[in-house]
Amino acid sequence: MFGKDFFVGRYRRLGWEFREATPRQAIRINSMNVKGVDIVGRLKGLGFELEEIPFLHGGYWVVRSEFSVGATIEYLLGYYSVQEAAAQIPATLFTDLKGKTVLDACAAPGGKTVQMADLMDNSGVIVDLDVNKRRLEALANHLERCRVKNTVVYQLDARRVSTLGVRFDRVLLDVPCSGNFATDKEWFKRRTLRDVERNARLQRQILAEAAKVLKEDGELVYATCSLEPEENELNIDWAVRNLGLETVEIDCYGEEAHTEVFGMKLDDSVRNCRRIWPGKTQGFFVCKLIKRR
Repeated sequence: MFGKDFFVGRYRRLGWEFREATPRQAIRINSMNVKGVDIVGRLKGLGFELEEIPFLHGGYWVVRSEFSVGATIEYLLGYYSVQEAAAQIPATLFTDLKGKTVLDACAAPGGKTVQMADLMDNSGVIVDLDVNKRRLEALANHLERCRVKNTVVYQLDARRVSTLGVRFDRVLLDVPCSGNFATDKEWFKRRTLRDVERNARLQRQILAEAAKVLKEDGELVYATCSLEPEENELNIDWAVRNLGLETVEIDCYGEEAHTEVFGMKLDDSVRNCRRIWPGKTQGFFVCKLIKRR
């Protein structure tokens, strides 16, 4: 069970007609670093043509540039991050982050950590995890460039986070996933349903461990860049039924998630999640949950 026809047929059953997509490059302004600096004006002066992303605060699509957006002094000074538009959504869904203890369980390369630190104005503490040492080095460099001061980094599998002995007010799970065709032109040749099911099992393990370390009434944001319901709606349905988590309604870009998938009836609250089909952004799925017991 693989190949373009197989997956496109699944998307059609989910109500979306396949079309090729090339996500637009995007940046996000790090507001804590640009106080008193007209960063948008400076970038335009360098020849960048920017378009404000209507569903984000501080996010801009790069319509045109004379050179790489990662090759400016402003980038090296941490004034902005290169971050895909849909990937900027999850961190904005938390009710409040300032002064909180936050877990970014699958943190590298660090874009969402920097965004959360920005929203926190470097207050509180963020605990970053990743299993890959090389990715952690890139993460540390990213945090240093963007002047993040409230984050500690561990080389640790997210499925073992409870060994830290810390409970968190907020948890971000941007979990390892199957990705999608919009960011990988060979995706349909590389992926099979077996890959998707393997990733979904890993994601449930991470979800279960995260639920253990989340405080009562704490908030968990779950995100993937997968289009496959096994990694999205079905995992959230499982989490609601088994982990003492409740979805909450979110106001963000995207369409209501499915509560019936390939003939399977899911918990009605799964509709609170948001599914983003590829277009101007990559494909994405995001959900916010609260721990009630």
